Amino acid sequence: MDALQAIVLGIVQGLTEFLPISSTAHLRIVPAFMGWEDPGAAFTAVTQLGTMAAVLLYFRADLWRIARTWAGSLRRPELRAELDARMGWYILLGTIPIGICGLVFADQIESGARSLYVIGTTLIALGFLLLAAERVAPRDRGLETITRRDGIVIGIAQACALVPGVSRSGATITAGLFLGFDRASAARYSFLLSVPAVVLSGAFELRKIGEEDGAGFGATIIATLLAFVVGYASIAFLLRWLARHSTAVFVAYRVALGALVLVLAGTGVID
Repeated sequence: MDALQAIVLGIVQGLTEFLPISSTAHLRIVPAFMGWEDPGAAFTAVTQLGTMAAVLLYFRADLWRIARTWAGSLRRPELRAELDARMGWYILLGTIPIGICGLVFADQIESGARSLYVIGTTLIALGFLLLAAERVAPRDRGLETITRRDGIVIGIAQACALVPGVSRSGATITAGLFLGFDRASAARYSFLLSVPAVVLSGAFELRKIGEEDGAGFGATIIATLLAFVVGYASIAFLLRWLARHSTAVFVAYRVALGALVLVLAGTGVID
């Protein structure tokens, strides 16, 4: 991977990580369109550390408050009913499914799941599922009403995002909408929930960077830094957008892109 490819893929990662359109799919599709090699699952996981740094910076006050209250609740049982303490427990609980699935299906995630046919299909399927959530969900709940059941359901949805094309934010926001949360609350919890999973995944895959058939250290560093800068702007954009608009534009984009990928892959134009 040369510097130009690293720059392009870093920007792509930053733009798509938080939008419900699957950054993992785009890091597979863009190289295919450009005639580049697949950067691989390890490169994808490590560059997500850049966008995760953006989450840590953007939500630093929320995360610090949640961590402090959760830690305090271990010693003071009366704090366990507070929202921040509950959020801490639910985030930990919601990380378990993706951690287990990531370890059990590691080989499939790095090989067969990166098929363009799989990606095209999941882009379309999750797009229609997100559309259904927009149509039927009441969207009348705020984060203050979150329960343990919500944390488990959204955590299971996050695990589905191990399949490229599903989209971690897309799956968790969709689950949040079906559970009745308003768009902004669903997105906010999606970002907070992502922290443990993405950090652990990126740290686990760091060991593979620099291997002969993968991206080098230099290219990965460039892409990760750009992902951080662009990702920070993407968070602010999505939260503002969802406060006033539906997710319909992302649904249309997912379905159109998925159909295009399937047609081009089926005709041999991209591989």
